Amino acid sequence: MKNTGTLKVEARGDREIVMTRVFDAPRELVFDALTKPELLKRWFGPHGWTLVECEVDLRVGGAWRFFSHGPGGHTMGMRGVYREIVRPERVVYTESFDDWADAGAALITATLAEHDGRTTLTCVSLAPTREVRDAVLASGMEHGAAETYDRLADLLPTLTPAQHA
Repeated sequence: MKNTGTLKVEARGDREIVMTRVFDAPRELVFDALTKPELLKRWFGPHGWTLVECEVDLRVGGAWRFFSHGPGGHTMGMRGVYREIVRPERVVYTESFDDWADAGAALITATLAEHDGRTTLTCVSLAPTREVRDAVLASGMEHGAAETYDRLADLLPTLTPAQHA
């Protein structure tokens, strides 16, 4: 298991990556930050990255698309389709990256559990193959994910109920 700051990342089984992070916010607020474009644009991506395209059709069968610009002219595009939505507890969706299109889509299950006003987000990524899972882990993704979730943690206390209602 790797622990990057407060993000825990571990390989499980042959094809899974499990990421866990606790946020000092109620799960309704975290759920909104994960699913509303106006909030996603404020935090999604590692430091130095900007989410310039953010389309979210939050319904079962609805698609999502993100496109980001990063340092040195780097870009990253990703997309998927929502499979299950149980507000504010769980979202299941596919995820594929433009640069890794041949790798196939992962199935992501994000669950949010609240205790005493703090929310534990657990994301389980089921890769299409063990080789894809291992390549994702070898890419250093945990550092980018940790910075991304740090940005979310910084944003959450600045939001008021009216901003995420």
